[in-house]
Amino acid sequence: TAYYYGGPQVQQKVEDHTRGFYHALIEARIPFEMVHDGLLDAAHIDQFKTLILPNIAALSDTQCHQLRAFVERGGSLVATFETSHYDEWGQPRPSLGLADLFGVDVTGPVEGPMRNSYLHIDPNPDGSFHPLVAGLEDAGRIINGVFCLPVQPRTPISASPLTLIPSYPDLPMEEVYPRVERTDIPEVYLREVGQGRVLYFPWDLDRTFWEVLSVDHGRLLGNAVRWATNEEPVVTVTGPGVLDVTVWQQAQSQTVHLVNLTNPMMMKGPIRELLPVGEQVVRLRLPEGKQARRVHLLRADSTPTVVEEQGYITVTVPSILDIEVIAIDWPSRVTIN
Repeated sequence: TAYYYGGPQVQQKVEDHTRGFYHALIEARIPFEMVHDGLLDAAHIDQFKTLILPNIAALSDTQCHQLRAFVERGGSLVATFETSHYDEWGQPRPSLGLADLFGVDVTGPVEGPMRNSYLHIDPNPDGSFHPLVAGLEDAGRIINGVFCLPVQPRTPISASPLTLIPSYPDLPMEEVYPRVERTDIPEVYLREVGQGRVLYFPWDLDRTFWEVLSVDHGRLLGNAVRWATNEEPVVTVTGPGVLDVTVWQQAQSQTVHLVNLTNPMMMKGPIRELLPVGEQVVRLRLPEGKQARRVHLLRADSTPTVVEEQGYITVTVPSILDIEVIAIDWPSRVTIN
């Protein structure tokens, strides 16, 4: 994707999408890891519930088949913009390689940059709101992205939580007003496929978030992953600041890494000063049949307050300067011959 699709515009067309989604996942405190697009076979990806495709525009037929099989096995996908619109050599397809999963067909070339385009937050017919727009229920409308891929659904859609408010002039000032207040044009496509879920944004949500850091866009990205994953999270971390949260499971233990990224240099490279954050409450889902024998904070070298409940433990971390590691040991297995 970077070489054949991105070319001279690789930063805007490829890297900024990845950085935007990366940033949103960090802020949402959703554990994740990077997956190589050359390793999409079952042996490598079936350990994951959800795969995120931040404008992965160039995918081969084989890769599309592997992603399709992943969903058939119960996996979920979250994709943006031109994902699968090109083959592995950067040659455009007439439609998307994953059009059947996304439930859409391409109707024209990429549009943009869009000026003064917005998204309408729409409730369900019963007045409730889709989980995708959780936290945005009272917003009414939010800003759109900058570039979009025109698509149309393969089957009629009765309702969408996000619909388009078309662009209108940004100058002169007397012309700055929406010509069309509402449409029924979906700006997100949500499908349940077998045991998996597929969510597709036909616009550059992730790239735009990286550019303008709109809280609304970040919330959409986090909500999209939660909806697609559709299961109780392995870990939730509540407290101030920005943390990179990672969970590791070993044969006889489980480890939660909390890296403090609360810093203006968070995504810029070298950090010049460490800024401590306060109390973090960590709720961890234990593997089936496991109980915590010992919980220890490795960086602080202390034993934290722990509350046990069926299948979960809640650990209170008093503060974090740079990193804290919660080590949970299982009871030792005794074998009698």
